[in-house]
Amino acid sequence: MNQSTAPSNDILFDQRDGIGRVTFNRPQARNAFTFAMYERLAQICEEADGDRAIKVLVFQGAGDKAFAAGTDINQFREFTTPQHALDYEARIDRVLGKLEACRVPTIAAINGACTGGGAGIAACCDMRIGTKSTKFGFPIARTLGNCLSMSNISRLTALIGPARVKDLIFTARLVGAEEAASVGLLNEVVEAAETLESARIRKEALAAIEDMLAACRVDQPKRPRTGPKGPAAAASRVALDSLLLNVKRQTGAVWTRNLASSDEAVPNRSPTPPGTFAM
Repeated sequence: MNQSTAPSNDILFDQRDGIGRVTFNRPQARNAFTFAMYERLAQICEEADGDRAIKVLVFQGAGDKAFAAGTDINQFREFTTPQHALDYEARIDRVLGKLEACRVPTIAAINGACTGGGAGIAACCDMRIGTKSTKFGFPIARTLGNCLSMSNISRLTALIGPARVKDLIFTARLVGAEEAASVGLLNEVVEAAETLESARIRKEALAAIEDMLAACRVDQPKRPRTGPKGPAAAASRVALDSLLLNVKRQTGAVWTRNLASSDEAVPNRSPTPPGTFAM
């Protein structure tokens, strides 16, 4: 219960050409998380925050059965008091908070089951790409019988709205890929063989955001949706979310680099004042 580091093969982290690829590597357990894996995930996010060579993080599950099937139930066998459950939720909140506030854009490449803690991880990512086999949900009402923390509830509510959150939690049902895409849990649904290629295309486009923000003299971490609610915080988060969505609709990194390097990239555009977003 007090593990702080994950075995080296449970989470694989590869960094190349500015792209960090994180693989949850327990296919025999549908990539269910141990507590040590959560700590390693937080550590990777901290590394990305401090390493300017990392432009994008992409998360995926090993095998074809699951992205991540929540927390391994064996991790709860040592729980004997209500405080253990509260400490668990505090740990998850801390780790997911680091992921959501990570400096670089994050992409979840989802194939198969994405449930419980795995769904919480995906919900924190800036983009989620799924396959036709993707199943998304929080079936805790028919498994452990616990509930999500208020931070997770708030995060999901901001993503899909309160009515759909209640539906997912109360019914414990798993949402298929088509429905997940229609309500905003997935940005795109592709064939299984295309998932990583689709993520790669977006990695290349999203990697340019770092250069764009630097050119605009903006050097702030992303604001978690569960964080401060002041006008400046809200404007910062909305601006960055708009950037992510806008880049997805464009032809690729060339457009973003042109925009970052010259105000003439957009006709009739006035010069961008220092310290502002180029929108």
